[in-house]
Amino acid sequence: MGLLLLFLAGPIVWAVAGSLTDRALSGVRAARPEFVGLQNYERLFADPVLPLSVMLTVVFVVGSAIIGQNVLGMLLAVLFRSGSRVVAGAVGVVVVTAWVLPEIVAAFVSYAFLSADGTLNAILAAVGVDGPNWLYTFPLLAIILANTWRGTAFSMMIYRAALDDVPPEVTESAMIDGAGGWQRFRSITLPMIRSTVFTNLMLTTLQTLSVFTLIWVMTKGGPGELSSTLPVLAYAEAFSFGDIGYGNAIAIVMLALGAVFSVGYVVSLRRAGAAR
Repeated sequence: MGLLLLFLAGPIVWAVAGSLTDRALSGVRAARPEFVGLQNYERLFADPVLPLSVMLTVVFVVGSAIIGQNVLGMLLAVLFRSGSRVVAGAVGVVVVTAWVLPEIVAAFVSYAFLSADGTLNAILAAVGVDGPNWLYTFPLLAIILANTWRGTAFSMMIYRAALDDVPPEVTESAMIDGAGGWQRFRSITLPMIRSTVFTNLMLTTLQTLSVFTLIWVMTKGGPGELSSTLPVLAYAEAFSFGDIGYGNAIAIVMLALGAVFSVGYVVSLRRAGAAR
């Protein structure tokens, strides 16, 4: 409880308090900030950038966490159970390597792969295709793919452990009854690991919601604001423009968005537990 209060509740309280002031990064307002009430929130909700940033954040989370990491992680976990040990081991090493890389290294690797003169366009050029500048033309897609590549290993390992706990005699009985692979997975395996699925969805969603370094290195929220998710917007306002109070207000909105996702997953998890 002490650690939670110190490292979780403390920063949240500080951010809420800071969002009610005109605190700046430097100058007089940095030393003597004044209480301004809800002015930062009034300014924020009147800012046309906020709806765009919220939409980009939701699309980024859904694309790279809910769909990308979870679907790909589940697919790899299922394939590893049916594939040879040599292939599973080799692919597993490749996938896990992306996950253990420091985020800053993974961000530079992704930038080098997707930039205008990067590896992907070099491969396309070798087969006669003129590739675009992915980071400029499709910035949101680029960061979704990069974050999916980096984070899939976590979901893969969680689902591999969950699949190992499914009693083999249950699936064998279904196989004897004539159920195909997809039928066994949909009607037997998936319901038995449903709680794990919801738990992993919640973890990957919250991790993806706070991704900053990857986006900042690859696009800096650009071009314009086409990849400016809430963490990037909060950082830009607080540290690029020096408006700490306004940046804190954006961070509180991001915290509220994370709470909405979390409540939804917790409710679904409880329902899954009750169904079992």
